[in-house]
This record gives sequence, structure tokens and C-alpha cells, in this order.
Amino acid sequence: MITSGTHVRIARPSLDLEAAERFYVGGLGLGVQWRSAGAGPGEHELLMVGPADGGWHFELTRDPRNPVAPSPTVDDLFVVYLGEAPDDALVRRLVEHGGTRVAAHNPYWDEHGVTVADPDGYRLVLCSRTWG
Repeated sequence: MITSGTHVRIARPSLDLEAAERFYVGGLGLGVQWRSAGAGPGEHELLMVGPADGGWHFELTRDPRNPVAPSPTVDDLFVVYLGEAPDDALVRRLVEHGGTRVAAHNPYWDEHGVTVADPDGYRLVLCSRTWG
């Protein structure tokens, strides 16, 4: 049964796990929960990032023998509800760590936050609203 305490993993391909780590850990402030080199046949390089003691995390993968190119669309969003306007220092840090500030496809997100593309082109929205 799925409840509000059910843990969630979101997996995405990445062409550069070091760049993804700089963005999500150094820029956004998430922690590394797991890392694997994936050197054996059929294994993938893995980087799992998320908040300490959180109920979710990102699993970023790379198959060194047959890399899958990320194919984000303008509506592939990771939205973080901050409950206040995004701090300019956080947005600057995300850009300094490999992100690119972009206009949102849906103007709602520009009205209520800031959108930053990660090094693979997936979009992070820092939303000023609260969830619920």
C-alpha cells in the first residue's frame, strides 16, 4: 500500500555524473546517499542524491559501455516548494555549479519561482509557494 511515508526513487540517465553531483550536491545542497563505479559487465555507474533522512532520492545512472543520452523536455520538472522566494545566493550557486537559468515553458513557474536546467538539461524549479 502506498502511503505518505512510502519512499520514492526517481531515476534519470546522465552523461556526466561528476557534473550532476556538482549541481545537485554542491549547488542544491543534497547529500550523496550512494555511489557505485559499475565496472562489471551489465553494471551501471550510479549516483544517488537526496536529503539526509528523506523519503526520496534521485538515482542518476550512466552505462559506460552504452551511455543513454538524456532526453529532457521543457515539462520534465523537479519542483522544490520552498514556501518563500528562492534565495539569490542559491540560484547563483546552482549556476556556478553547472546549471543554466532558463525561462519556464509554463509561465506559472516563472511567476512563482525560478527554473534552472541541470547539466543534462533537466529542469529544477525553485518554487516560492508551499505544497498543499
